[in-house]
Amino acid sequence: MLLQDKKRYYTADEYLELEEAADYKSEYRDGEIVPMAGGTTNPNKIALNFAAHLKFALKGQAYDIYIGDVRLWIPDYRHYTY
Repeated sequence: MLLQDKKRYYTADEYLELEEAADYKSEYRDGEIVPMAGGTTNPNKIALNFAAHLKFALKGQAYDIYIGDVRLWIPDYRHYTY
């Protein structure tokens, strides 16, 4: 018989506290903390090009464009993400 590991669920405040001291980035998904993979240069260049085109396409509209390293809270999904 296999025993299932009991998942630990965190509050958003616990996640933020742990994230401040962590050596790696992670996302918060409605109580779960999920480690993120490290970035490389090619995907970063693609993201930069995409963001530049998106910024141009949305010029004059009330949107903020971020390339990365900005933690965002999406309240409808109870999700912190970068």
